[in-house]
Amino acid sequence: MNPFSTASAAVSTSLLEDFSLEMTGKDVPKLEEARDSIPQGTRINVTFLGNENLAMRLEASRAVKRLGFVPVPHISARRLGSQGEFEEFLAALRADGTAANVFTVGGDPTRPEGPYEDSLALIETGLLREYGVRHVSISGYPEGHPDIAGDALWSALREKNASIAEQELDGSVITQFGFDVDPVLAWLEKVRAEGITLPVRIGVPGPAGVRRLMSYATRFGVGTSASIAKKYGLSITNLMGTAGPDKFLRALADGHDPARHGDIKIHFYTFGGLRATSEWIAQFRKDNLV
Repeated sequence: MNPFSTASAAVSTSLLEDFSLEMTGKDVPKLEEARDSIPQGTRINVTFLGNENLAMRLEASRAVKRLGFVPVPHISARRLGSQGEFEEFLAALRADGTAANVFTVGGDPTRPEGPYEDSLALIETGLLREYGVRHVSISGYPEGHPDIAGDALWSALREKNASIAEQELDGSVITQFGFDVDPVLAWLEKVRAEGITLPVRIGVPGPAGVRRLMSYATRFGVGTSASIAKKYGLSITNLMGTAGPDKFLRALADGHDPARHGDIKIHFYTFGGLRATSEWIAQFRKDNLV
């Protein structure tokens, strides 16, 4: 048994009862390899990256469904060149039976490649519901966004929450990953104070090499000061080592107050390590089950 409180262990295990995972369009072979270590019915997000094409994204979502999991295809607003391209993707998802759950995001391009500036623009078209979407996930940024002001992030979150409710869709928030629990809990408390009651999935990096974790953190503007890194369990002096989210999950469990922070679950960014992440989760639950 790891050295932390029984209450913490119990909450950590509860948080992992309905975790979700993330994969890219190229990760289908890795998903096949990891299938036996992932609980049936697990939600698996499928990315919408610039180096992927429509066929790749659709095949990945079909594979998720075929293997007994719940596909959550991403839709990147600024990567869509036209309304026609948006509808083509939605129609293909509907034809495959993989359209019920989607994750909408603004996307990386500085300038939109078509008519959609952000994920709110996608939601407000009404096309998601028209093509069979029933659950819409949206982004949350506990540590802010390197290119978007804080006030704008909060305004967008409120507007997306309202639009999802107006269209009578189910929704949830998936946060960017981080290494420090304190800003996550503070952000959650503000989310609830704003009257946003959507369930929140806290983004957590799956077990990975320290160098890779640092690289992703820098890319996404996540704080990686020495003190936070040490708090998370990253060894700056051992960049060849590996780290898992053990400390983060325990701290989250200790700090989580349902009355203040609401319903939360965990979303794992796997960085291609679907099997390593799912096996780590299974072992963590086994070690900390009370």
